[in-house]
Amino acid sequence: MLMLVVAVSPIIAPTLGGYVTAMLGWRYVFAMLIIVDIIIIGGAYFLLPESKKPDPNFSLRPGPIIKNFTGVVTHPQFYTYALTAAVSAAGLYAYIGGSPHVFMEIFRVNERQYGWIFALIAMGLIGASQVNSVLLKVYSSEQIIRVALYCQSIIGASMALITLFGWNDLFITIFLIFIFLCTQGFVFPNASALSLASFGHNAGSASALLGAIQMTIGAGTSALVSVLQNQTALPMTGVMACCAITALSIFLLGSRIIVQRASAEEIQEEDVEMISTL
Repeated sequence: MLMLVVAVSPIIAPTLGGYVTAMLGWRYVFAMLIIVDIIIIGGAYFLLPESKKPDPNFSLRPGPIIKNFTGVVTHPQFYTYALTAAVSAAGLYAYIGGSPHVFMEIFRVNERQYGWIFALIAMGLIGASQVNSVLLKVYSSEQIIRVALYCQSIIGASMALITLFGWNDLFITIFLIFIFLCTQGFVFPNASALSLASFGHNAGSASALLGAIQMTIGAGTSALVSVLQNQTALPMTGVMACCAITALSIFLLGSRIIVQRASAEEIQEEDVEMISTL
């Protein structure tokens, strides 16, 4: 559920921002940010209870903190699924970064129509996340991620090729992006959960690293779309396709590393048991 909020919030925000801009002007977006910040601070202070007392055994010195983060980031379980989630989600950031130009400059939609397009696509991501909860009763997270990444890569490549050959129009673009981000509703929650699954008491550090990796790669992807801008939709769709294919490659390669490490650990445990019986 937490990953659903993290994934959907960057999509809902432009929808609301589009309405604010259309009704009041772009300067009032900053006024809305102030209001939202005040609500968050007030809610945290008055409504959010403290559920955990300070732990005096936890050091805030740089050395232990860096050692803690290093132990997390070098674990195959973490970096495989964290990078899979972050790179796949980077396709979402490419869409957010490139869609204003694509929809408003190329397809000539206005601010309100742009907001409705964002809302429609957000509904796909939210709906897929809910379907994911049902599928988890039957299939494992690994199975869902594998199928979703293959589908996302095929859709992303198709979207880039259609754009390259000039076959895209407004409705085809909306439909393909909708399906592309529906697959994201299956990839991101499962990959994020698996990246944190092995850490238990260290889940806070792992979660912080996951968020940092996601935001860093997402910011770089958004910047890349701007750098590649050529007055067509190809920079956006091309980067989205590359993100999906790269995430699939990371997942397949990382899964092999995890299996190999698990096999090596099993062999070591068997050797220890044999020695102990001698």
